[in-house]
Amino acid sequence: MKRTRTSKAWMREHINDTYVQLAKKEGWRSRAAFKLMEMDDKDKLLKPGEVVVDLGATPGGWSQVAVKRVGDGGLVFALDLLEMEPIHGVQFIQGDFREDDVLQQLEEKLGERRVGLVMSDMAPNMSGVPLVDQARIMHLAELGLEFSRAHLKPEGAFLVKVFQGTDYETFLGQMRATFKTVAVRKPDASRDRSPELYLLGRTLR
Repeated sequence: MKRTRTSKAWMREHINDTYVQLAKKEGWRSRAAFKLMEMDDKDKLLKPGEVVVDLGATPGGWSQVAVKRVGDGGLVFALDLLEMEPIHGVQFIQGDFREDDVLQQLEEKLGERRVGLVMSDMAPNMSGVPLVDQARIMHLAELGLEFSRAHLKPEGAFLVKVFQGTDYETFLGQMRATFKTVAVRKPDASRDRSPELYLLGRTLR
């Protein structure tokens, strides 16, 4: 099947992307690693010894950053529907976060540990229908928030990718009702034309 003009343009842009080239050069699995590093440099989320849960982890860029920054005393648990090549120090579960048995596996691995940071770069398979895609990503964000309410330690943080659009304000309200502070982040490594934003909630109410 021939590639559409749009997908060719995307591929060209992707290959010429500074962050894609830098990720290859420095050994990061995705350009997304730079988004997390920038946000962590600003907000100091990945403290040494921290317990971190990475939702929607594959290919593993965020987990790579997390495991490096929390150090040997920290723990990183990663989860994704897709397979992920192993990363030293990261405990990975393959499965759908929307399913109870997958969530249960993650909870069993956590045991009694309280989490310092839940981070979610989850995105659904895009249908190309904006309303459908928006509803799907907001649903994933809500599931991440629910998980955070149950597993974060009181002073913990939740970093989540969302798209601006339908239900964004409603979700922002849910974040503000859950956390004492909520900040909006748009890292430099996010493409300008992308509707993605990151919300950072800190310290449970």
